[in-house]
Amino acid sequence: MIELAAELDVTRGAINRWLQWYEAMGVAGLVTGKAPGPAPKLGEAQRRELTALVEAGPLAAGYPSGVWTGPMIGDLIARRFGVRYHKHNVPRLLHELGFSVQRPRKRLARADAQLQAIWLREKLPAIKKKPARVAGS
Repeated sequence: MIELAAELDVTRGAINRWLQWYEAMGVAGLVTGKAPGPAPKLGEAQRRELTALVEAGPLAAGYPSGVWTGPMIGDLIARRFGVRYHKHNVPRLLHELGFSVQRPRKRLARADAQLQAIWLREKLPAIKKKPARVAGS
C-alpha cells in the first residue's frame, strides 16, 4: 500500500478511504462528483409560479414600482411561498430561472442630449489628456 500511495502521490489514508468506499459501494463509491448540496427551498411548481409572477411584473404583484429589485423579489418569495432567501441568493435563484440582472442607465432626466454629446466628444477627452512629457526633464 505504501508503494501505491507513493506511485499515485497520495497519502496512505487516502488509499484506505478508497478501499473502504469500494468495499461499501463497489465501483460507484470511487466515482467523484459534485456534492449535491441542500435541497432547493422552492419546488419545481413553485419555481414555475415564481417565473410567471416575475414576468408579470411588480405592479401585478402589488408593488408600487414598475421595476423589480432584489429585495422586492425576496419579499415576494417570502409572502407567496413562506420561504426566505438571503439577499445574495435571490440573484442566483433568478439566474437559475433564466433571468438576468438589468441595471438602469443613470441619466439626468432634464439633461440636454446634444450638450451631453458635445461634452463626451470634446471636453472629456481634453480633461483626460495628459500634457506631453518634455525630453530630458
